[in-house]
Amino acid sequence: MLSHIDWWNRVSRSKPLATIPTSSSISHISAMAGNASVMRRLYLSFYNWIVFIGWVQVSWSMILALLENGYEAVYAAVEQHLLFAQTAAIMEILHSIVGLVRSPVSSTIPQITGRLFMIWGILWSFPETHTHIFVTSLLISWCITEVTRYCFYGMKESFGFTPYWLLWLRYSTFIVCLPVGTVSEVGLIYIVLPFMKASGKYCLRMPNKWNFSFNYFYASIFFMVFISTLVCYLIAQRKKALAKAKTT
Repeated sequence: MLSHIDWWNRVSRSKPLATIPTSSSISHISAMAGNASVMRRLYLSFYNWIVFIGWVQVSWSMILALLENGYEAVYAAVEQHLLFAQTAAIMEILHSIVGLVRSPVSSTIPQITGRLFMIWGILWSFPETHTHIFVTSLLISWCITEVTRYCFYGMKESFGFTPYWLLWLRYSTFIVCLPVGTVSEVGLIYIVLPFMKASGKYCLRMPNKWNFSFNYFYASIFFMVFISTLVCYLIAQRKKALAKAKTT
């Protein structure tokens, strides 16, 4: 039979005791966490200000085109800046997935994909929309919203605070911009529906090797219905953000 001393020696050799973290190791972990936080803020500051500049370019090009040639020339003047500024927002889905921001993935994906659908799936894909006045009303609402939004987040990440007036603009401009933008989006989709149906663009017909069909025409109609659901979400976000700001 093993004595208590022999038993303890065997246990000590087979299962080493857990080490207690020292103050130096705790300091090292804290320093690493601090560096990660600094890098996160630097990256998000850079991202938000770059996209902010992109939307300022869209706004400026739109204003010049309106003054010089009228609304028919707006899309041609802003196309490159618009495609860059809005497509860059794909990164926001990644930011949400990896936890760089607190925005839920479930709300970020529909908002970003909806915008991408409009610029690539409607405006870029169907030149018939380019000279319509709905393009101008859409871009005005988008520019006001996005210039305000990216300025808000740029200041928040760069300086750690935002003035209340900018917070108010961030969560209030959509009261006007969202209805205008929604009507413009639905109007542009409605305009291209006949061209969609006639061309069969982006449709996948049966039979095919994947045994799957996709009708871009009906998908666009579904998107028109989906747009309206964002209104309730944004109103709830505004109430929550402004209430929180007043209590701090």
